[in-house]
Amino acid sequence: MSNAKATTPTQADVIRPSPRRTKRKKGFKRTLALDLMLLPAVILTFIFAYIPMGGLVIAFQDYKPWLGFAKSSWIGLEHFQFLFSMPENVQVIWNTLIIAGMKLIGGLIAPLIFALLLNEVRKETFKKSIQTFVYLPHFLSWVILGGILLDMLATKGMINQFLGAVFGLEPIFFLGEGTWFRIVVVTSDIWKEFGFGAIIFLASLAGINPALYEAAEVDGASRWQQTWSITIPALIPIMIVVGTLSLGNILNGGFDQIFNLYNPLVYDKGDIIDTFVYRVGLIDGKFGFSAAVGLFKSVVGFVLIVLAYRAAYKFANYRIF
Repeated sequence: MSNAKATTPTQADVIRPSPRRTKRKKGFKRTLALDLMLLPAVILTFIFAYIPMGGLVIAFQDYKPWLGFAKSSWIGLEHFQFLFSMPENVQVIWNTLIIAGMKLIGGLIAPLIFALLLNEVRKETFKKSIQTFVYLPHFLSWVILGGILLDMLATKGMINQFLGAVFGLEPIFFLGEGTWFRIVVVTSDIWKEFGFGAIIFLASLAGINPALYEAAEVDGASRWQQTWSITIPALIPIMIVVGTLSLGNILNGGFDQIFNLYNPLVYDKGDIIDTFVYRVGLIDGKFGFSAAVGLFKSVVGFVLIVLAYRAAYKFANYRIF
């Protein structure tokens, strides 16, 4: 018979909390103040972003405001069928894809080039001055910039007067012809945002090991060779991240900008989903159809965001959670 005594758990052992539970409790107490600070934002997001989602039911109804959700008749997918059957509606989707795609490409290339050029500036005072100067347009609203562009690009505006005086050209109707309107929209958006968008590339450039440039210099590499062989390869991961995550906004052509610049003359090439929903939903009173268009845009955007996030994780090892 063994002399070893069987050990039985005492009452203190039974009621003693596990180390994992104690650690979790301490962690909750440690972040309690931060959680309470976050609570108002969570409540506001829930009230103004999630509760209104209940109104999406009107996308499947022949919605009448005086009848409300409960008494409006259900029509299923008729609004969506109408969306893809009318040439005007399909053209709006194509306009959005073209304008947003051009903004996406330009909004990636312009900040990258600017960051590479600014990285070559050696005088810090001059470098900081340039950065501050190009950041400023980002903080101006399209209401202000739209008014400025309307005056500058008018047939008797400063741009046309300059083109006529220097090159002898006839006045160009920049905001009244579809192709020129797209060019103005994309160019002005890139000009407004490229300085602010370059911040992430400048931060990546600051993280490159200086020893790589010193070794390349010893080997006799020129500045262009150093940029091509060291700088650009180091920026490729962040370029993939920015590019893939921007795909989630491919259906956001920029309501503020288009709304302040467009007019009926350029609806065929300048009207995007957001302005179309505004005009049809609020001006014409077709609330159900506008809700269907908005729901279609949100679903496509959500799918693209998920795919872009997975692509960013696969190709650049980028993840948030």
